[in-house]
Amino acid sequence: MKTGFSVFLAAFVALGASCFGLVYGPLKQLSGAKETTVLQSDAKWPQQRTGEATLGEQVYRANGCAACHTEQVRQDGFAIEVTLATLGTYKPEDFRAFVHSLFIMPELESVTNAIAASLRDWKGDLPKTFLVTADKEIAGKLVQSVTVPGVKAQLRLVAIGPDIARGWGPRRSAAADYLYDQPVQPGGLRAGPDLANIGVRAPDVNWQLGHLYAPKSVVPGSTMPAFRYLFEVRKAGAAPAPEALKLKEGFAPTAGFEVIPTAEARELAAYLLSLRANAPLLEAPFTPVFSGKP
Repeated sequence: MKTGFSVFLAAFVALGASCFGLVYGPLKQLSGAKETTVLQSDAKWPQQRTGEATLGEQVYRANGCAACHTEQVRQDGFAIEVTLATLGTYKPEDFRAFVHSLFIMPELESVTNAIAASLRDWKGDLPKTFLVTADKEIAGKLVQSVTVPGVKAQLRLVAIGPDIARGWGPRRSAAADYLYDQPVQPGGLRAGPDLANIGVRAPDVNWQLGHLYAPKSVVPGSTMPAFRYLFEVRKAGAAPAPEALKLKEGFAPTAGFEVIPTAEARELAAYLLSLRANAPLLEAPFTPVFSGKP
């Protein structure tokens, strides 16, 4: 009996300490989090939401939007893009021939096929990305080699991964993105697309309101339910109200009536527009970090 109690007590203490560590560790680490600085800028991130968007966060929560949408962009890693910014007096075919002449360099041996393929059908449009690699030394050597008077090539650090490729954001989500969220609603199911950057992808408030009222009117085939109870259908006056939705045929109400968003609908739309996780951060960089030097 005494031995059994000792085993139980030891297990209880071990499990309790583990659970305490799992909760207290992140709490200690993040409870003092403050606005961070955007890379290569004096701007702070994130910006506090407007009052309307803050109220909209609660509308988002009350309507269970987090059950079908996430607010967390995932990322697999980084790559370096080598991009031609200016061509000077070179013609595309001359630059292509010049780059091909560099293929004898041992440092570029592993990427010659990729470079040749990217320039094969190039007509001279700029900027032109002609190599994506994870090797910083190869990228740097290529920029150094092609930079001649009148020609400027740049290196860009970009995030990669399925979510990035879908256009859901330029980088992974970071803890700083959620500083002003109460509660944090990262979600766990993607019945619909991730919304961490929806304010950048769809910045039109009228689009957002139309999507809430009749999702299929702006996204054919959408499986999102219509949030029509957030709108009022009322008889129209002699002239349409300025705030009335402009809906496509088949989604508009009966002739003589109009759809007016309620305060909750406008607040929810304001919250969605506030989701703009597109600032490069120290812990999640993504855009021009360094460039080739003449």
